[in-house]
Amino acid sequence: MSALLPRSTPAASGMSSRAIIALLDHIEAESIELHSIMVVRRGHVVAEGWWAPYSADRPHLLYSLTKSFTSTAVGLVIADGLLSLDDRLVDVLPEHVPDDVSEQGRRITVHHLLSMTVGHAEDSLGPAWELEPADLVKGFLRVPFTEPEGTRHIYDNATTFILARMVERVTGRGLPEFLDERLFRPMGIEHAEWDRVASGLAFGFHGLHLRTEAVAAFGELLLRGGRWGDRQLVPRDWVELATSQHIETLPVEDAWASSDFLCGYGYQFWRSRHGYFGNGAFGQQCIVVPEHDLIIAVTSALDERQPIPGIFWDFVLPGIDEATPEYDAVLADRLRKLSLAPVSGEGLTRSAKATIDASVENSALPSGTTVVVDPVDGGWRLTVGSWPAIEVGHVEWRESSPLGRPVVATGGWQGDTFRADLYVITTPHHVRLIVNATTATATWNGVPLTGPNLQLLLQSPLMTRPDVS
Repeated sequence: MSALLPRSTPAASGMSSRAIIALLDHIEAESIELHSIMVVRRGHVVAEGWWAPYSADRPHLLYSLTKSFTSTAVGLVIADGLLSLDDRLVDVLPEHVPDDVSEQGRRITVHHLLSMTVGHAEDSLGPAWELEPADLVKGFLRVPFTEPEGTRHIYDNATTFILARMVERVTGRGLPEFLDERLFRPMGIEHAEWDRVASGLAFGFHGLHLRTEAVAAFGELLLRGGRWGDRQLVPRDWVELATSQHIETLPVEDAWASSDFLCGYGYQFWRSRHGYFGNGAFGQQCIVVPEHDLIIAVTSALDERQPIPGIFWDFVLPGIDEATPEYDAVLADRLRKLSLAPVSGEGLTRSAKATIDASVENSALPSGTTVVVDPVDGGWRLTVGSWPAIEVGHVEWRESSPLGRPVVATGGWQGDTFRADLYVITTPHHVRLIVNATTATATWNGVPLTGPNLQLLLQSPLMTRPDVS
C-alpha cells in the first residue's frame, strides 16, 4: 500500500505532540469511539493511528462525507462546460419530471441542489421514495415545497442523489467511474468502494468507502486549491466556491447540531468555527483549516454527543506552532498501540444454542433466528441462521466474511453467558451478541442509517431501497 502523503514528525511541522497526546487522553477518558485519526500539517502526516481492529489498509464507510465528493464531481463537469449552476433539474433530467410538477419544482437549479435550499420542509429522501419507489427524482419533485427556493437550508439527502444523476447524464458515465478517472486515480487512490441502490446506481449522498489516508489526501487537495503535485485536478475557483458559505444554517433539535454546524453551508460542505469540513453520520469527517495549514481526518462510531470537530479546537489548535520534540516518540508509541477493548471473559470450550429475542431496542436480527456457538481452537465458531460461520476470537480479533463484507469479532464466557462483539469492520457499526441458556440478543452500537438488518449490512456492495432510476 503506497503512501499518498509524505510523513514527518510533529515537531518538524510545527505541531505539539503533547497536545495530541492530551487529545488521546480525552478520547479515552470520555469513551469516545474513534476508529482512526490522521493529522496533516504543512502537507505532511504528523500523527496517524487506528484503534484495532480497524487498520490503515481498510476502507471505511463515510456516510454523508460522500456528499463532498459528489460536489467535487459537479464542479468538474461545470468546469468541462457540461453543466452550470443555473441549469434546471427539469431540463437536465426531463424524463423524471411528473406531469403535475409545481412551478417551484420547475425552478430548482443545480445551485439550489448543491446548497440544499430547494424549499422542502424536511429531508425529502423518505417521502420521495414513498411517493415514487421506482423514481426518486420524480418523488423529490412531488414532495411539497413549503419555502421559496434559495431562502432556507434544510438538510436534504435527495438533492445529492439528483446531483449524482445529473453528473451521469451529462458525462454518460457512472459517478464512481467518473471520479475514478478524474480524481481518485490521478491522486493514487485505488480502493474506492461504493454502496448502491438496488438498480446499481451509487447513492451519491452516502455509500463511499475510503481509507483514512485517502480522506486526508482529499482534504489536502482542497487546501491546495484543487492542486495535486503538479496537476490542477479541480479548478481552484470551484474549491473556493464550494467551501464558501451560500446559506445560513439554522438551529435544529438534533443533538449533533453543535456550534460547528451553525456556521453556514456551502456546496455540500459545512462551514465551521475554523475552516470547513465534510461530515458523515457517526463522525466521519474531513476537516480543513486553511489558516493553520491543517487537515484532520477521522472515522468513528460516535453517538448523539457528536464531539467533533469541537474537541480538535480544544486540544489540537492550542498545539499549533508549539513544537514539543521530546514527546514525539511518546506520541508515536501511543498511536501504534491504539485499540478498542476486546470482550472480557473466559475462553471456555463450551457450546450454546439459542434463539434471538428482537424485542430489545436496536435489535440487529429478527426474532426466532437461531444462534449456535461452537468452540474451536482459541475461540468459537458462530452460526447465525443459515449463514456461513462467523469466526470469534478469545482475547484476539478474528475475521470472516460470511456474506461478503468482513466481520471482525472477539468474545468470551462470563459465567453462563456468552458475549461477543461483531464489528462490520468497513463501517462504523458493531453488534453486541449475548447468548444465554435459550435466548439471545443482538444489538447495534448505533443502528445503521440503511436499517437494522445485519444481513443487509454484511452484503457487499450494499444494495438497498426499492429500485430507482
